[in-house]
Order: sequence, then C-alpha cells, then structure tokens
Amino acid sequence: MSTLSAPPNPSRPTTPDQTTTLPLPRILCLHGGGVNATIFRAQMRAFLTHPALSTRFRFVFVEAPFFCDEGVGVHPVYSDWGPFRRWSRWLETHPEIDAAACMHEVLYAVEAGMRGDEGVGEWVGVLGFSQGAKVACSLLLKQQLELDEAAGTETRTVDAALPLGKFRFGVILAGRAPLLALNDEMEGLEFLQSAAGLPGEADMDAIYESPEYKLRLPTLHVHGLRDAGLELHRRCVEDYCAPGTATVVEWDGPHRIPIKRVDVGRVVEAITDMANEYGV
Repeated sequence: MSTLSAPPNPSRPTTPDQTTTLPLPRILCLHGGGVNATIFRAQMRAFLTHPALSTRFRFVFVEAPFFCDEGVGVHPVYSDWGPFRRWSRWLETHPEIDAAACMHEVLYAVEAGMRGDEGVGEWVGVLGFSQGAKVACSLLLKQQLELDEAAGTETRTVDAALPLGKFRFGVILAGRAPLLALNDEMEGLEFLQSAAGLPGEADMDAIYESPEYKLRLPTLHVHGLRDAGLELHRRCVEDYCAPGTATVVEWDGPHRIPIKRVDVGRVVEAITDMANEYGV
C-alpha cells in the first residue's frame, strides 16, 4: 500500500475537476483488497494529476462487493477511511460464499459502478492494483472468452460489442496469478482461482496445457522488485498472457503504488505508448 500522506478529508477532491473529464475515454479502476475506492483514488493521485493522463482519460473508481478488515499498509494513514472491501477471498478466515453468488456480486459491483458514472466517453481500459489487478485481468479474459464464443471461433476482433462497451487494454499494478473465475466457463478451469475458493487452490501449471486460454488483449504490468509477491506477478505475465501481448515496467519498491516522479513517469509513458499503439 502507498505510504503517501493522505489528504486531510477523503471527501475533498485531490484530482482535477471530474466535470472536465466527462467526454474523455474511460478507464475502470479497481482497488486492492482491504481498502476501498476512495483510498485507491488517493493512492493514485500522482497518476491522476499527471498531464499526460488527466487530459486524456477519465478514471472511474468502483467499490468491491465484500467487506473485510483493513489491508496491509492502511494503518495509520487511511485507518479512518473505512469501511474496507475485497473482491474475493484470500484468507481462510474470510466467510465462504457460493461461486455463482461471488461471480454475480463482483460483476454487479463492476457494472453498477460503470453505469453510475456520469461520463460519456467510451470505455477503453481497466486498471487495478493487487487484488483489483487480478480482477482486471480476469475481466479481460472473461471478455475475450465471451467474444470468442460469440464469434464461433478461437480468434476475436476488437470491434465486437459488449453491453457496457469493450476494454482494449489493461494496466495491471502488482497483479498476481492465478486469475479469478468470473463466468461458468472460467469456473471449470483448474488453473483459475474459483470464485468460491482461495488462490492457492488453483493448479497454475495446468495453464501450460491450455494456451488457448491465455489473455491476448494488450496489458501493461507494473512490478515492484521488492514486492514479496513478485514471483506470482511474473507468472501472471509469463503464464497467463499470450506471448508478445504484455509489457512490463519494473521499479525498485515494495507492494504499493509508485509515487516517485521518475517511477510514475515511466509508467505513464508506457500507458500512453500502449494507448497510442492500439488507437485509443
């Protein structure tokens, strides 16, 4: 989690006036486990205020569906910014839930947040940190599989329509394998985390036998070299993304969002390069 000092009041805007971004292309933003959308917006403000992004995209932050205790790094800066939320289980102490119910709750939270946004620009990307990054990748894979099915082929086209628009790329900040099952087809794949299960229950090596399920949409992955989960972050790229689709930016830091100007600048440049390459 970020150690950046918190703004004095979570209700006070820390980013450019949201009304100015209404017509811009939109990026869905998913917070990590044990925080919430308000905290994530504060943690991301070095990116949100960067002129290369603030004038190009509208960033829309949504809340995860399940309540939980505060995450690692929340204390003391954001301790009073609860309640805290999560997208799925990662601890055995988290209450068990039916897989279908979990998938419904996650997708409902995402769609409600998207429908509730006042922006009018097209949805072009999804961005997430930590557990939110896992969900971001999982949403991209869900979209890919459903477009494949609709097309009746193993290949997809970026012009295929989805009810809420289509994501063209993902920004994955400290996102680890395995990905999370978000529909019935995904729930049956042993290399994915069941929506009802824990990450360690997935057989990640099984993905080697199913390359057709690798993510083909372009993704940017940001890895802290002192992050305890770095090996699983690298597996997300190497095992779950199709060759040639993923770009990696590494920085010398732990499990948090980069805040130093040089690190933020490198990530921003990679985001804009990816957007330019794919016509966003």
